[in-house]
Amino acid sequence: MSGRLNTLFISQWFKRSHFLRHQCERLGVSEYSGPVSHTPRTRSPDAADLRQAMDPKEESATERTPEQEPMVRDGAQQICAGKRKSEDHVDQERPRRGKKRKAGGGKQLQPGERYVPPPQKRNHEVSFSQEHFAETSYYFEGGLRKVYPYYFDFKTYCKGRWVGKTLLEVFSSEFRAEPLDYYREAVRDGRIRLNEVAVDDLNIKLKNNDFMRNTVHRHEPPVTGRPLEILVDNGEVVVVDKPASLPVHPCGRYRHNTVIFILGKEKGLCGLHTVHRLDRLTSGVLLFARTLEVSKKLDQMVRDRKLEKEYVCRVEGEFPDGEVVCEEPILVVSFKVGLCRVHPKGKDCRTVFQKLSYNGRSSVVRCLPLTGRTHQIRVHLQFLGFPIINDPIYGSFAWGPNRGKGGLVGINDDELLEALIEEHRSKESLGLLDIPEVVSKKSGQEAGTGGDALVNDGLPALAESGNAKCEGGAYKLPVESAVAGNSELNMPSEATTDGAQTEKSGSKYEESCKTADATKVVRDHLCGECKIVRPDPTEKELVMYLHALRYKGPDFEYSTQLPDWAKEEWVQD
Repeated sequence: MSGRLNTLFISQWFKRSHFLRHQCERLGVSEYSGPVSHTPRTRSPDAADLRQAMDPKEESATERTPEQEPMVRDGAQQICAGKRKSEDHVDQERPRRGKKRKAGGGKQLQPGERYVPPPQKRNHEVSFSQEHFAETSYYFEGGLRKVYPYYFDFKTYCKGRWVGKTLLEVFSSEFRAEPLDYYREAVRDGRIRLNEVAVDDLNIKLKNNDFMRNTVHRHEPPVTGRPLEILVDNGEVVVVDKPASLPVHPCGRYRHNTVIFILGKEKGLCGLHTVHRLDRLTSGVLLFARTLEVSKKLDQMVRDRKLEKEYVCRVEGEFPDGEVVCEEPILVVSFKVGLCRVHPKGKDCRTVFQKLSYNGRSSVVRCLPLTGRTHQIRVHLQFLGFPIINDPIYGSFAWGPNRGKGGLVGINDDELLEALIEEHRSKESLGLLDIPEVVSKKSGQEAGTGGDALVNDGLPALAESGNAKCEGGAYKLPVESAVAGNSELNMPSEATTDGAQTEKSGSKYEESCKTADATKVVRDHLCGECKIVRPDPTEKELVMYLHALRYKGPDFEYSTQLPDWAKEEWVQD
């Protein structure tokens, strides 16, 4: 009987020793002496110390009284139970690998508190896919390129100054392009969303990182119907002859009526990097790089002033003979309107002018801008007293009777901006300033857009760079989705469904889109533009007599023909 008990005790001891050795390895103990004898009479000191370290509540065997000793009636079962208990205890202390996320991003939400998801990474490259091109289509009418109205999402994250304010307060203070009744109706139609959830109450308070989306019925102004001609496409650069009235990239009220979208929709060109830009009313040579390497190379040439740009313009009056150099510094007065003026605190710049011809009323002038300031040629010609014909900003009498000649204005910048806006408002030509009809009376700041793009103000900042990236013929950008469940949003489109080079020429495309298709004209009950009949712009409103004639580098030169208004035989109306 004693022999059987001794054998059972030894078996139990080895099982316990194996378990302790395993725990030593898990706890990082460098050494464990193990059993010293096959017939141990006392417990190993190391093992006892280890057990005490693992469970401070457990006393060493030498200090236990007989009443505290566990019974050994069923030794194997008792030890297995002890092992399971020990392992469970260690498992409870073991640190978990993954953190358990709470609904509030790690913060316990209070009852009634709204959860705001963390902001997503934004693609800072402007990029477009066939899904964007298919939002709407073109048609040609009266010599103009027009866009069928379409639904579009304006998106923005909550600005710091909005935090703690209600949506109603934000719309009423910073988005006044529409009355508050419009936004209430938009909420009822599910067009205003917060963190991709339809808003049902404009009194909801905004929090940091709130993502706002406003779906609008969008109308784009018409542009000239003149085709966008590709001058060069050699695998490294794409050079086009940009018509006047056409913006280079999506901005303001323009999206599909832009060079970037027309090249993508009609020519299948993508992956273009903007090297330089032209004002919307300026025509002429526009250069795009095909690859990032070529873009960087050309950018370096620009910084090193190795590129030469040549413009021609027609100005009022008889320009002086010989070479005229203007080096007046230029200061930006309003980025929103794009207003600049000569000012001592402005940036240094230099432009060289030379008269080419004079017809008795106006002169054709050659312009060589040696620096690249905003509106540099236009501002310098105004300063010299020879503003460009049809220049809606620097040919305006808002500058005074002499229209800013010699830098003499007589009013401060805010008054100048307000006078300019009032002049065009009275002529119903605010579109020439690329601002809506509702403006702030104090500073001329566009009403309804003080906080960014939640109304018809244009694209967010990521759409301003003009860099179009794509892989495999498809640009990369989240799709500007329309409101789900509205059958009117499925607008027909003439766009192709792949990224391959299209076969359509400009003339064939125009032929297929000559007249408006009544089935594609969708009216929206909330859209104010749908209730207004606007006259088409005249050619005078679409053309400013400034043309980029030549773009020249160390080993290349791209140029266009002279526009009709720059020829000697041209007769002014």
